[in-house]
Amino acid sequence: MKHHRRTPTAAEANDVHPTGPHLNRRQLLGGALGLGALGMLAACSAPPATQFDTSGPPTPGGTLRVGLAGGSATDSLDAHSPVNSGDTARVINLYEGLLRRDDNYELEYRLAESMQVNDDATEWTLVLRDGITFSDGRPVRPEDVIATVERVRDPDDPKNGASMMAVIDTMEVVDERTLIFKLSSPDAELDDSFSQYQMGIVPEDYDPSEPIGAGPFTLAEFEPGQITTLVRNENYWDTVAHLDRVELVNFYEEDAMLNALLSTQVDAIGQINPALTRVVNADERLQVLNSETGMWLPFTMRVDTAPFDDVRVRQAMRLAIDREQMVNQVFSGHGQLGNDMFAFYDPGYPDHLEQREQDIEQAKQLLAEAGYPDGLEVDLVTSEIQAGAVRAAQVLAEQVQEAGITVHLHQVDTTTFYGEGNYLHYPFAQSFWYTRNFLAQVDQCATDSAPFNETHWQDEDFEARVAQAQATADDQQRQQKIAELQEEFFDRGGYIIWGFSNQVDAMQKYVMGFEENATGLPLSGYNFQRAWIAEVNE
Repeated sequence: MKHHRRTPTAAEANDVHPTGPHLNRRQLLGGALGLGALGMLAACSAPPATQFDTSGPPTPGGTLRVGLAGGSATDSLDAHSPVNSGDTARVINLYEGLLRRDDNYELEYRLAESMQVNDDATEWTLVLRDGITFSDGRPVRPEDVIATVERVRDPDDPKNGASMMAVIDTMEVVDERTLIFKLSSPDAELDDSFSQYQMGIVPEDYDPSEPIGAGPFTLAEFEPGQITTLVRNENYWDTVAHLDRVELVNFYEEDAMLNALLSTQVDAIGQINPALTRVVNADERLQVLNSETGMWLPFTMRVDTAPFDDVRVRQAMRLAIDREQMVNQVFSGHGQLGNDMFAFYDPGYPDHLEQREQDIEQAKQLLAEAGYPDGLEVDLVTSEIQAGAVRAAQVLAEQVQEAGITVHLHQVDTTTFYGEGNYLHYPFAQSFWYTRNFLAQVDQCATDSAPFNETHWQDEDFEARVAQAQATADDQQRQQKIAELQEEFFDRGGYIIWGFSNQVDAMQKYVMGFEENATGLPLSGYNFQRAWIAEVNE
């Protein structure tokens, strides 16, 4: 006989689960148990593994409970302003873009049937799929695409993708499915800009407090910093989701999130520290997704603020760290070495450059030349904004001591870290980014108009060459220009990009439909549309 795994009631989910410790909701979200309890839970509290039927077609129905780290009172439903992992999961499931990156990091059409560029990259023609609708049943029209672009680049309230949309001069509706973008300057990668997860298409009368999108789910409940409940969108244009509901539960501490998985308070968790894979693998009820990605967890040095306004100090900081040790200690070896350049999967990534290695003597010499012969003291603001962030800060502080650099760590909660007047103002801090190509990424973080210019990088010549690369229709020539721009970051940039982390997620073995992927986003890019819950074999 087969039957569905029973989904607990809301009261049970917020109070006690029969197979785990007695955690109420406040304890669950705030972190009731420490890391020392993990081994005990894995070894002593785990019930025997159950056999699930994974051979048949996906099973319809059920609720998937997903634990995510971070979240705060400033969490958002806005399609175009995601900041943390919870925001990202919400926008990906409530909204749909014209394109997206698939598991192999290839462009995939979604609401668009096609998007073609002319020979000189000054005009793009978009054709929408026939018959697509928003969650309220209204058709997705070219006018809605226009409204989305105008909302994103509103000069009085620009959203995350504003800099990418600035190149669009005019938009002309041809018919009920066709729209022409005419550009003020050539852009050969506008389709990639529209594939970013913060570019979901919304209706002309969009209100983020009552979100209407074209994604696989709709909103049922939203408590910022705590829980979000999504329900299946029966009007979804593609294959309708198998699940009835998805509950996104925020955790302030990673150990609490893992404890919730071990005690089956949640079914899956995204973005765990790779060091915790041993705990998950020790429990025969659980499984791990371990995806190689271009996700990066950099240190940010403001190039306009002392002491980092001196390129020699920035170079010294980069030479004082041991990248291989960082990857091993922070990612438990589940990652790839970074070389102070992002967009690892971009075809134009200059992997011919020699890998930067630790050189303590050269770091000391550079500091002396910069006026710090007796060493340097700096403050580093850190927060668990992403799995491994605080550990990375601790490792850096240990490593650079040998070069005479003293790093004073200031750990804050995520709400404080991203608070107004804090984030983007720290002289020395951290950030995290998912996998993007170079031109899409540089528009986000390294131009004068970038919404998240964390290093305050401003260079007119650099930006002119970015525009030239965007205007180059020939792929090989554009990739060469991108490689040259990347070398600027290698030589004098404000990021310490020491590694690219694998994306490690964990889930109960009855959770099906997720695949390892290169996008850098957790849980197969938060693609809950294809997730399902297996039936028990009895």
